[in-house]
Amino acid sequence: MKLTNIYIVSIFLAAVITLSSCNKNLDRVPINSNTADKQYSTPAGYKEVLAKVYGSYSLVSSTGVGNSDVNIAGITDAATTDFLRAYWNLQELTTDEDICAWNDANLQSFHTINFTSGNVLIDALYARSLFQITVCNEFIRESADDKLASRGITGKDATDIKQYRAEARFLRAYQYWVLMDLFGNPPFVTEKDPIGKFIPPQILRKDLFTYIESELKAIDGDLAKPRENEYGRADEAADWALLARLYLNAEVYTGTARYTDAITYSGKVISAGYSLMQHFKNLFTSDNNLNNPEVILPIAYDATNSQNYGGTTFLVCSSHGTDPTDDKSFGIPGGGWLGNRSTKNLPLVFGDYSGNADKRALFGPGNLEINSPLTFSDGISVYKFTNVTSTGQIPYSPNGVLCNTDFPLFRLGEMYLVYIEATTRGGTGGDAATALQYFNLLRARGYENTNSNVSGYTLDDVLKERQRELYWEGFRRTDLIRFGEFTGSNYVWPWKGGVKDGAGVDGHYVLFPIPAAEIISNPNLTQNPGY
Repeated sequence: MKLTNIYIVSIFLAAVITLSSCNKNLDRVPINSNTADKQYSTPAGYKEVLAKVYGSYSLVSSTGVGNSDVNIAGITDAATTDFLRAYWNLQELTTDEDICAWNDANLQSFHTINFTSGNVLIDALYARSLFQITVCNEFIRESADDKLASRGITGKDATDIKQYRAEARFLRAYQYWVLMDLFGNPPFVTEKDPIGKFIPPQILRKDLFTYIESELKAIDGDLAKPRENEYGRADEAADWALLARLYLNAEVYTGTARYTDAITYSGKVISAGYSLMQHFKNLFTSDNNLNNPEVILPIAYDATNSQNYGGTTFLVCSSHGTDPTDDKSFGIPGGGWLGNRSTKNLPLVFGDYSGNADKRALFGPGNLEINSPLTFSDGISVYKFTNVTSTGQIPYSPNGVLCNTDFPLFRLGEMYLVYIEATTRGGTGGDAATALQYFNLLRARGYENTNSNVSGYTLDDVLKERQRELYWEGFRRTDLIRFGEFTGSNYVWPWKGGVKDGAGVDGHYVLFPIPAAEIISNPNLTQNPGY
């Protein structure tokens, strides 16, 4: 249980300001009777709203699992608008790492890569990210120096709120990174834009890159030092980790490589006192919030106090069957939902995918060949996330389905891989011997011995190692695009392009379409090419 986590606080705060769920505008004001001046009149009030800022990442709504902060025509299940669930669908279902047997045309079009601007699950992620930006903008606007002074907030209280404001700016930058990565050129609004009737302008991808970079650098000194903030809240290391990720993909976003900067910022994280979790599987158990030296920033979940059928509940339940007896060993005695599994390409990257050698190979039963995407037994089950503790205990769940496992947004393993790849791609400041050391540290943890050490590696080996280390954590689509293997026919996987053995797809699919409803409602928006 994570009873001290700031996410949980947001559930109990009747005074927390609720923002409009309209997904077409990013300039909304509070709509309940608790005015901004009243809510922000005390330092405690500011922290309450900060809880809402964080809570919007782990919850679909602060008013219950059946409601959603974003309302989208065609979506009746609020859980599909959860941030992690929506993001994961777009990042994983479109790749060799996942295929879903649920007979939903919106889901099926992800793996076959023939999605359109009318796909409501694309809209779910787009709307959720904009909502979270809206929540951040409102907090940032109300925590400016002049606002604090007008409310008589000074001294340590003002200093604390300055840190809260930096955290909100980080979370906003993170969501703008998500929109930039998936949609390219989204609408753009900050706290400086007017409230009321305001039509957001569209920002170009390269300009958004510059904005995100400048925001992350500007807040660096205002955030808590690495590992010194409350669990689940952003600190300087999270800031550096996002910069490292941003720079690793800079050539895709702007046309200009920034591998030297990726080395610099991944190196700052690596030097900040983190270490690898001893056993890989314990990164994804229901007690992964305890004594975890590797995770830099998680999304925290609590089955009792912050219920959500998205998040890791979705990841655990959608990868396990409907038999409660079988699913007890995975911490969901109420039974899973089944649906998500992998194509053969993921387990085969391990060679021996039994888990007897490389312990990162956390797979269950299934058939390597997928004769039909709608056949639940075709494909290989992925058992990476579990609701069992590291000692084999099943934590309390109100219905035997809701899970307590936290999701690692940023962790040290990724930063090693950023350093490795950026060095291999020719970034200056990286040391080849150090990169090899990091490569072998990951392999030694995976195999739980040093017999797996290698004396060298290629760039293709880096991509394979990223898959072995980071599969099902939301990286694969972005990785394949960076390596030139997402579209086209250089690399295929079962049912890519709607063909059993895989086929090439058009290059315009490297970006998702801006939802059709948004194009209609905002005349400033131009649709991405090909849609």
